[in-house]
Amino acid sequence: MTKSPGRPRSFDRDAALEQALREFWRNGYEATSIAALTGAMGIRPPSLYAAFGDKRKLFAECVHRYQETYAAAAGRRLREEPVGRKAIQRFLYDLADIYTDPSHPPGCLIITAAANHAPESSEVEAELRAIREASKQTFADRIEDDVRAGRLPADTDVKGLATYLAAVVQGMSRQSQDGATREDLESIAKMAMRAYP
Repeated sequence: MTKSPGRPRSFDRDAALEQALREFWRNGYEATSIAALTGAMGIRPPSLYAAFGDKRKLFAECVHRYQETYAAAAGRRLREEPVGRKAIQRFLYDLADIYTDPSHPPGCLIITAAANHAPESSEVEAELRAIREASKQTFADRIEDDVRAGRLPADTDVKGLATYLAAVVQGMSRQSQDGATREDLESIAKMAMRAYP
């Protein structure tokens, strides 16, 4: 006797994932409850667990979705633009646009989602920190490209400049959450590029 297939899902998994992403983006990992998630997703808790596992697994999937959608084009330009300085400048201006786009929550999910967390959520913070550190390393790689090409002095403090730019990105995210406009963030980006030798 063969088992009959389970009852088909009665919701759009992709749309539900997008709503979960926005809840985490808006409120952070710790403050986003299962009740808030299921309310936003339009499903009941058993459906969430059946489709996504638990809150932690759902969050990991949301982070992946964020990187593959909202952050993808800016990240690609940062890596692929031939000149490091131009790549970083374009990246900062892209973020000014992304962080203030009214069609989704302001700022950056990767920067803000685990700003405040309990000890039991430390692995979430570690995951997001690793992503931020990888972005900082990309800055360093692009600065190093300019040093190797002779566009920057050989004694350029690559690590220091990369860390500064990462701090600018984090500040732009926070500023957008505080109501800064795209023009405000573009002004920050313009000022930040003055530190680029």
